[in-house]
Amino acid sequence: MGCFECCVKCLGVLPYASLFATILLYAGVALFCGCGHEALSGTVTILQNYFEVVRAPVETLDVLTMIDILKYVIYGIAAAFFVYGILLMVEGFFTTGAIRDLYGDFKITACGRCVSAWFIMLTYIFFLAWLGVTAFTSLPVFMYFNIWTICQNTTVVEGANLCLDLRQFGMVTIGEERKVCTGSEKFFKMCESNELDMTFHLFVCALAGAGAAVIAMVHYLMVLSANWAYVKDACRMQKYEDIKSKEEQELHDIHSTRSKERLNAYT
Repeated sequence: MGCFECCVKCLGVLPYASLFATILLYAGVALFCGCGHEALSGTVTILQNYFEVVRAPVETLDVLTMIDILKYVIYGIAAAFFVYGILLMVEGFFTTGAIRDLYGDFKITACGRCVSAWFIMLTYIFFLAWLGVTAFTSLPVFMYFNIWTICQNTTVVEGANLCLDLRQFGMVTIGEERKVCTGSEKFFKMCESNELDMTFHLFVCALAGAGAAVIAMVHYLMVLSANWAYVKDACRMQKYEDIKSKEEQELHDIHSTRSKERLNAYT
């Protein structure tokens, strides 16, 4: 019975809202980082095999170097939000314990309220950052969707001379001509390859992961704001109870003093 009661007590103080937001955040970040990394690798393969893009010298910042930098950024995002999710879960446990055990051993302090407010501000900043990441991820999805649509309708564009020029997307300098036209052999090979289809769908999954992270940030903001409001009201209630207890003690002391004075006067 002791273990059962302990488990029931632990489930009673479990922050379910924070747990749901953490699971959604981890799922979104994992989907974005994993699919985004593989999609970038597929993009490198397509650029090198079909657009004949070569890696520039070390001191030059080209599109392949920028893709490598984005991969390292993805590593940092995965590690940072893994730690941040743990911190938010810990904050949810302490806040839930503080609310439910207000008159127990754990007392709400001004430091705890400041930490909650700091988490709200930081989560709002991350929310804006993930909105930017979602908007940025939609760009390659739009580009690959156009290419994928052209490949799926090759019979329609058979008579037209359409070209995919990397200079239009700012991937190469104006002086470099890196393009693939619809009537060329490279175009048909690219459309028939697995890299294009896989990379497109990986970018779509990465966009979905970024959207899930945005929803998780919104959920975290609601949870943190509600917890902060509950903690603030609980602190006011605690101060009220302390003042009430102090007044009752003073009244009791006054009543005791008067009783002693009456007893002394009677004797």
